[in-house]
Amino acid sequence: MEWTDRGLILANRAHGENHSVATIFTAQHGAASGFVHGGQGKTKGPLLQAGNEVEATCRARTDGALGHFALELMTPRAAGAMADRQSLLALTTVTDLLYTVLPEGQAYLPLYEATAALLDHLEAQPIWPILLVKWELGLLEALGFGLTLDRCVATGRALEDGAALTFVSPKSGGAVSYEAGLPYKEKMLPLPPFLIDQGEPTHQDVRAGLKLTGHFLSERLLAPAGKELPEARERYIARALRQG
Repeated sequence: MEWTDRGLILANRAHGENHSVATIFTAQHGAASGFVHGGQGKTKGPLLQAGNEVEATCRARTDGALGHFALELMTPRAAGAMADRQSLLALTTVTDLLYTVLPEGQAYLPLYEATAALLDHLEAQPIWPILLVKWELGLLEALGFGLTLDRCVATGRALEDGAALTFVSPKSGGAVSYEAGLPYKEKMLPLPPFLIDQGEPTHQDVRAGLKLTGHFLSERLLAPAGKELPEARERYIARALRQG
């Protein structure tokens, strides 16, 4: 079996004295892991930094067997991110999350393209937390756990019909109107207006948005597998939003 695809480095784990096993999120083949000869060396080590975009050729004896990667660097994102602590935490948040939740061998081309675009804007840190919230919503959608934010799950009334959607049910992942959710507001998650195209996001809105996506990433993807949100995500949010 042999294929060639573009991909984002998610992780590079030591294998033996100088080799490694890399995990790459590829455009057409999804997450894939493969052996890299000399992957811990001075030449290939920098290429295998998380966030770099590569052209990967994978060769394996049979489907399902661990293949061997031959890699060429396309976009060296890691080096630029390392010059700024906040950008590095941002990049690590994305790559660690994808490494943790993506099943191997299943393609998610729109998610791949959205991820590459997100990482291309690491220098835009004033707005990057907003981009992260929207990307995490897309990640949930891509993996089959999308939220329903355009209508009230309690009344069925839609946003386009004038429903005042204010909350999100932490169980169903559906929006809830102010009237329906008010008696249970202590149990609800706030729905930031910018996620339903109502106004510009405030600092508080962005924090609420990250709390919202973090809840569902944890409850629907991570906790059932005995996993937790990446530590880098918590540190990034604390650093990016500490002024608020």
